[in-house]
Amino acid sequence: MLAASAWAGAFGQGAAATARTRLGAAGSGFLSGSSQGVPDLPGTVVNVSLTSMGGAMMGGRNPMGGGVMRLGVDRATMPAGSVSFVATNFGSIDHELAILPLGDNQRAGLRPIGADSKISEEGSLGEASASGRAGAGDGIRPGSSGWVTLTLAPGRYELVCNLPGHYGAGMSTELTVS
Repeated sequence: MLAASAWAGAFGQGAAATARTRLGAAGSGFLSGSSQGVPDLPGTVVNVSLTSMGGAMMGGRNPMGGGVMRLGVDRATMPAGSVSFVATNFGSIDHELAILPLGDNQRAGLRPIGADSKISEEGSLGEASASGRAGAGDGIRPGSSGWVTLTLAPGRYELVCNLPGHYGAGMSTELTVS
């Protein structure tokens, strides 16, 4: 169940059990993506969970009101070729997904953040930032999914949410394509 893996990856096994208990059968279909209108996609499919939890209620200090933020994937390595990213927003505020190449000496999560609280997306290979459809848009709303399909060569890539303040709050992860 994607819900359990997303919550476990973002907040630990206890949170996953709590999410399963609170959401029950109705929530499990929604969180697994079955009711989110995502079509069959080509290539290797990578499920990306975009989470924000808490805000002031949880004691969070993020100025965007999202509290704890996390970007997680269901696989960190995959073969080169066609890769479809399905980004599902399990959080309470809008998110997005951008895919950037990592250089030999670069590490995920360490790009410089500008005065606008965002990183440079120069060299971006694509993004999923539209609710309920492929490609770019105005953000993936809570409870929605967006997707993008790319052809990736062997190498290292960074997946990020680059809405203001989100990268700095920890919304990035590394992916290896072999």
